[in-house]
Amino acid sequence: MKLFKTVLILFWVGTAAVFAQDKKITLEEIYNGTFSQQRMESLRSMNNGTEYIILNQDRRAGSSSIDVYDYKTGEKKRSLLNSANLEEISRFQGYKLSDNENKILLGSQVEQIFRRSSRGIYFVYDVATGTLTKVSQNMIQEPTFSPDASRMAYVFENNIYIKDLSSGEEIQVTTDGKKNEIINGVTDWVYEEEFSFVRAFDWNASGDHLAFLRFDEVDVPEFSMDMYGADLYPGASTFKYPKAGEKNAEVSLHLYHLNEKSTNEVNLGDYEDFYIPRIKWTSDPNLLSVQVLNRHQNNLDLFFVNSANNEVKLILNEKDKAYVDVTDNLTFLKNNSFIWTSEQDGNNHIYHYDKSGKLKNQVTKGNWEVTNYYGFDPKSNTIFYQSTENGSVNRDVYSIKPNGNSKKRLTQKTGMNSADFSADFTYFINSFTNTTTPYEFTLHDAKTGKLVRKIKDNQELVKKSQAYNFAPKVLTTIKVNGNDLNMWMIKPVDFDENKKYPLLMFQYSGPGSQSVSNSYFGSNDYWYQLLANEGYIVATVDGRGTGYKGAEFKKVTQNELGKYELEDQIDAAKLLGSYDYIDESRIGIWGWSYGGFMAANAIMKGNDVFSMAISVAPVTSWRFYDTIYTERYMTTPQENPTGYDENSPINHVDKLKGDFLLVHGSADDNVHVQNTMRLIEALVQANKQFDWAIYPDKNHGIYGGNTRLHLYTKMTNFIKEKL
Repeated sequence: MKLFKTVLILFWVGTAAVFAQDKKITLEEIYNGTFSQQRMESLRSMNNGTEYIILNQDRRAGSSSIDVYDYKTGEKKRSLLNSANLEEISRFQGYKLSDNENKILLGSQVEQIFRRSSRGIYFVYDVATGTLTKVSQNMIQEPTFSPDASRMAYVFENNIYIKDLSSGEEIQVTTDGKKNEIINGVTDWVYEEEFSFVRAFDWNASGDHLAFLRFDEVDVPEFSMDMYGADLYPGASTFKYPKAGEKNAEVSLHLYHLNEKSTNEVNLGDYEDFYIPRIKWTSDPNLLSVQVLNRHQNNLDLFFVNSANNEVKLILNEKDKAYVDVTDNLTFLKNNSFIWTSEQDGNNHIYHYDKSGKLKNQVTKGNWEVTNYYGFDPKSNTIFYQSTENGSVNRDVYSIKPNGNSKKRLTQKTGMNSADFSADFTYFINSFTNTTTPYEFTLHDAKTGKLVRKIKDNQELVKKSQAYNFAPKVLTTIKVNGNDLNMWMIKPVDFDENKKYPLLMFQYSGPGSQSVSNSYFGSNDYWYQLLANEGYIVATVDGRGTGYKGAEFKKVTQNELGKYELEDQIDAAKLLGSYDYIDESRIGIWGWSYGGFMAANAIMKGNDVFSMAISVAPVTSWRFYDTIYTERYMTTPQENPTGYDENSPINHVDKLKGDFLLVHGSADDNVHVQNTMRLIEALVQANKQFDWAIYPDKNHGIYGGNTRLHLYTKMTNFIKEKL
């Protein structure tokens, strides 16, 4: 009898395990955080290189603290401050340390403006005295310490101010700032979005000069969005947005001299229509580096400006048949020689130039790409970088000498590795993932790559996922139009090669992008698992125009956005449709933003291949998008009208045969809802039936509350009904 009980118990446990592995994922689980991965807290290395600091929020106590930890042991050493001990501020949302770590800038009531910009109330905490000083009574932007932390520069209502933190004296550097007209010290919308920076001023090393950009956007056309809100009458958001071929803001460079309290404009030369995407002081406090880019973005000049006499000297010129990428990799060594990255040999590599702009050495070489430049350690004379040397879907971290010798691979596992180095390059925290491993965080010795300690992994997520018996994400390549294209595929877990399955393709396809990598599931991958449970195969193919396979592969789409990328998606779908287990009559495609543009084109120009498409927040004509992004790849509509129009889905609505869902947020400041409205009107006039949804007051990300759950429920139902 006792033996019988044991057998019964074992049988029940075994059966429960089988049933548990058949658990089906739900949309609610995907979007309520059930499968969220643990990540590293945002940390900052201290100058000593042996400690780092983390901002911790105690939500129960309603307080914030900045805590110091030991790299080697991970143990908390001390707190730099705790807001529970401060009277003026209960909590803060962010912080910045001064270069000398004597003062801490604390941000509260911080509110978002656009993607990268924000404004807030800021305080300065003196570490030695424990005193707290409010920078301004106003909501200000980009407060930044001078190098010795004696002063603070910031922007309020498009004007630059400098405050002496000891005396409290405040100087207004500019006076002509005005919304939608003149901007000083921060960027306009298009610079912020496409050149990826907001603070447009920089202190020199000695703190006696401030370089800044001024934007005159008086003649830039305005764009206005209705904001419906909850009031009886809707409001409007109006801002300057230069669409392709239209007038940009006039940008100029200025130097403010603190000792003389005077400002002068820097004449950079005979440029008619240009951008200044980067300014940065060199190691010499009298020399400012300035990058100037022509409107076509295929000619970049690096200048040195002497603040003593305003002399401007051309140091480096970079040209490209298509475009030159702007990066943050420019690094000045003590002797003012500098590190630069470039695609000039056909792949992105690291170069070392002397202070006059003469090439000393091409540091990295090979048929692979440098994908991240981490910095230069002067003590060991070593450069640290990330690259695709182990294949374009993988990343590894390397060290190398400026002369190109002593290259060393610092990461061992195959997948996506990235590094966060301590200030003195003693350690790095490596984040690793591949298709079967969620993020793992480990500490390594920067000289050898040797493991120091394990920090965090996501084994709890792995255990949780085992109950669902997810299908693997399989990486491979397929031959399309003479190229080996990277692809991943997810099949139903009970896949039967003798059956035929509908296929859903996802893609983004934008220039230099990557959707196929050796990395673990994101939220969309869990959604694809849900679709696989419903009997769908899901695949992604990175076609021509995407990144990390060389400049030629990436830039083949120049002047023809949407042509070669679409050819590859159509021909990849045809190839996959020829597989015995895929139903060629049931192939769908979807995408978001650039991917939405592609999906709309696919259902129209590829109407004999795709029977269904979903476009979320799509560009529907590049005439509606901004100057910097669009003209980088297309030049202007005036110069290239056929490139714009022949690849616009608006001009191919008569070809629509399949099922089409069109989605947009009404408050999308990036890809305006105008794109979708114009496509809707064209489809209506062509008497084409389709489905559409507008999410009120939602931006390009279409999120907030239950919005994502609602959107993905709608898309899931559409796929199950139509594909």
